[in-house]
Amino acid sequence: MHVIGGTASTALAERISRELGNAPFGIPFTKRFPDGEMYVRIGGRLEGDDAVIVQSTRTDQDLVELLLLEDAVREAGARRTLVVVPYFGYARQDRRFFTGEAVSARALCRHVELDADVVVTVDLHSSATLGQFSKPAFEASGIPAIARLLRERPVDLLVSPDKGGIDRVRRMAQLLDKPWLALEKKRIDSEHVELSLPDSVPIPLEGKHTVIVDDVISTGGTIVEAAKLLKRHRVGAVSAACTHGLFLRDAFERIKAVVDEVYSTDTLGNAAEKASVAPDIAQILRRESPS
Repeated sequence: MHVIGGTASTALAERISRELGNAPFGIPFTKRFPDGEMYVRIGGRLEGDDAVIVQSTRTDQDLVELLLLEDAVREAGARRTLVVVPYFGYARQDRRFFTGEAVSARALCRHVELDADVVVTVDLHSSATLGQFSKPAFEASGIPAIARLLRERPVDLLVSPDKGGIDRVRRMAQLLDKPWLALEKKRIDSEHVELSLPDSVPIPLEGKHTVIVDDVISTGGTIVEAAKLLKRHRVGAVSAACTHGLFLRDAFERIKAVVDEVYSTDTLGNAAEKASVAPDIAQILRRESPS
């Protein structure tokens, strides 16, 4: 099995290769033509071997690079192509809300799988998106990676910023054997929310180490409000943890101003990257490519 790291996920791809028993690892050559189009070339031949392409698709450029890498791998004679998309862009539009609009999650699934035999991603916006693939598709979870990190740190209480994250925080709580709660959220607009504690709180908050757990941190508005709410109740420390750290505009700085620590996995490169999903992705790849 050969692992190829796209420019959006080079470090994670190398970690995955190590998890796969130091599988051969390569970084493709890429350049831009004067008109802005991308050129991609992978080294060596892949006849008879399985190839793993690792590339998040946060931007349109990342997506085009992934499609070109898939074609290059086929041209190199790979037996099978396993495509790992740690952060699957465009996945938030997973249904039609208005007549005439594109269902972007479905469209991207169709195109990503064209030259893929297997697709692996991490913490999709909705697990229902997996149903848009016609080929085998699997979703790794970022929860175990964050749990492995938090086992080494003081944690008294896990907090979901809203009820939509109950399954996530409950699973984290089971892995760490810690209590949890979900905040009540009322959205004001795309960047502002009102949060409150639920009627029942499992432990006294004063002096406790709390961790806010989410799948994606984008603008950071919800995390900031959650941290302020917890601090008004005199908790001892507040950390924020997520799978995908987008941290748009000044989100990271605004979050750091109100929390003690920020943690994310390595699906997207950022300053909060402290946990790796490589072991969880490698487990799926070993199962799907046992040879």
